[in-house]
Amino acid sequence: MKTKKLQDIFERKLKQLWNYLGPLLSRFFIVTKRKWKKYHVTKVLILSALTIALGFSIYLAILARSANVNTLRVGLEQSTTIIDEQGEIAGTLYAQKGTYTDIEETSPHIIDAIISTEDQRFEKHRGFDPIGLARAAFGYVINRGQIVGGGSTITQQLAKNAYLSADQTLMRKFRELFLAIEIEKHYSKDDILEMYLNHAYFGNGVWGVEDASMKYFGKSADEVTVPEAATIAAMLKAPSRYNPIDNYERSIERRNIVLKLMTDTEVITEEEKTTYQQTELHLVDRYNSENGYRYPYYFDAVINEAVNKYDFEEEDLLNKGYTIYTSLNQTHQQQMDAAYANNAHLIEKAADGTSAQSASVALNPDTGGVTAVLGGVEGYTFRGFNRATQMRRQPGSVIKPLGVYTPALEAGYTPHSLLKDELLAYGSTEYTPTNLSGEYKGEVPMFEAVAKSYNAPTVWLLNEIGISKGARKLEQFGLTVTDMDKQSLGNISLGGMERGVSPLELASAYSVFPNDGQKVDPHFIVKIVDATGAIVVDNTSPKSRRVVSKEVAEEMNSMLLSVFENGTGQQIKPANFDVAGKTGTTQSTNGQGNSDQWIVGYTPDLVIASWMGFDKTTDQHFLTNYSSQGVGRILKAKLEMILPYTEQTTFLVEEAGHDYVEEGSTFVDQLSEGMQEAGKAIKEGASVIQEKASQWFNQFRDQMNGE
Repeated sequence: MKTKKLQDIFERKLKQLWNYLGPLLSRFFIVTKRKWKKYHVTKVLILSALTIALGFSIYLAILARSANVNTLRVGLEQSTTIIDEQGEIAGTLYAQKGTYTDIEETSPHIIDAIISTEDQRFEKHRGFDPIGLARAAFGYVINRGQIVGGGSTITQQLAKNAYLSADQTLMRKFRELFLAIEIEKHYSKDDILEMYLNHAYFGNGVWGVEDASMKYFGKSADEVTVPEAATIAAMLKAPSRYNPIDNYERSIERRNIVLKLMTDTEVITEEEKTTYQQTELHLVDRYNSENGYRYPYYFDAVINEAVNKYDFEEEDLLNKGYTIYTSLNQTHQQQMDAAYANNAHLIEKAADGTSAQSASVALNPDTGGVTAVLGGVEGYTFRGFNRATQMRRQPGSVIKPLGVYTPALEAGYTPHSLLKDELLAYGSTEYTPTNLSGEYKGEVPMFEAVAKSYNAPTVWLLNEIGISKGARKLEQFGLTVTDMDKQSLGNISLGGMERGVSPLELASAYSVFPNDGQKVDPHFIVKIVDATGAIVVDNTSPKSRRVVSKEVAEEMNSMLLSVFENGTGQQIKPANFDVAGKTGTTQSTNGQGNSDQWIVGYTPDLVIASWMGFDKTTDQHFLTNYSSQGVGRILKAKLEMILPYTEQTTFLVEEAGHDYVEEGSTFVDQLSEGMQEAGKAIKEGASVIQEKASQWFNQFRDQMNGE
């Protein structure tokens, strides 16, 4: 009873509302209809829609024309090639390309099978097929806005493969259509078909019909039979699903569908179709993949520089036939690789078998061009982590010449200036640096502090000149200094930097000294030329900037020569070469072993910076020795193998300690030292004479025996 009463009330209220709104709505519709006719709203809406469609079409047409389809064929025919500093081909980049073959050298069976399967109206349309588009539009509607494929002509598929992503979106479909129209304007049907056949993917890393024929049937594309041609065409729908190596039965089923389509287009008869459908496939793999990616870490760095510095898209760089001129020296690269291979036993391994890693960069100090690079000794992946260019680790003592001794020379110190070598505490935190040996001499000349890598005098000197000068100089060398670094004596003087450095940054910083104080930014790419021959990147004349004076650079060279003459690098000095540089080791934070080994070695012609360590230092993964024992011995091998292939320019200065006389030494002390040096020289000379005499005697004896 109560419910019926409520229902009556509701109906009465609803009727009252309608009585109120009805006249208003009726009047609104009458007025709207008059206004609609008066202002021709229907025409305006149609015109607006057409204008939007026209604008959208113009936009897509502009995008299509900006693709520069004139270079499409040239780009598909050519691989992106890497040129070394001598102008020689060093290799090619990975690309979605196979062996390019002319359409005249392709079996007509393949052409018939692909046209029958992919685009039966290929010869009749001008890039797009209205019937196919209608079929695709119907699929779009019944699948609630999802693009499900179909409707794309061979020309559209070529446009997609060459210019677009595989995303199934309506926008991509529109762009594909306009690109296809543009392609049809510039190329004949045979040209389009040829490019498509050479750019299509057929599974198992194979691109193009020539390589597909060799991969699956062991024969050239002009030799395949009708069933084999149908099998090749069948793979286009889903290469990984329908290739006969991975899915033989599924491949046969799809092949038989293709043969049915070939019957529909009357390129084979019903009898031939029946015979071919009963034919087994004889699979033979004679495909040889030539790997032009000869120097993986170097080529990776080239791609990264092109992408990050010059805004290339990786896919464009790999596939559009560029020629990239680089600073690569193939001999340097080969010798660096060989040095690591020959000294693999020097790469430390943890107790659980995990191997340490190492990275190295060789750089021309005059040009800034990287001549060789190694980004790791194990676990390479394409464009993976390159420790030589992307890693950041604390540099340890290799930072001392850059952040302390260079600004000290600029402040008026000399290589023979005496520095305080005592156990001292600094600041409110009482930071107390210690020498590795635990010994302190009271005073040492600067060159000795550098050569022997003493910590105490280094920190004392930075404290004297001011930490701000050291931080500012590091930034001028191209290294990143954080706010925390600028507050810490240890970070600037002993290399405990918050962000760390990479081998490439370090090599570039040290290149200032052999280049008379000038720095050229490090680079891999010298020039990039597109498939038409146009220069799109020109770095042939990189700019240099002065970091230190020539005089300071020469003084640093003299002190860093001492490192390999009588300092921490004495045991790893390369035979027959004068080398300057610096060693450095960082200790683990838990005090167990070391985290990083660093070393830099250079001549006026070449700078090499190398690192060794575990990617992540833990209680189980740490280094047990110092840079002069591990990475230093590998550097010695690299220098001995690479320096013979440089100009072998000599330093214009001698090592800083050669004429140093300590205060308080007597004439007798100097005379005694001189006689010892003379005796040593005489002994070495006598040894050489004895060796030569022995060689002459052996030659004379061999000649007598030959008579």
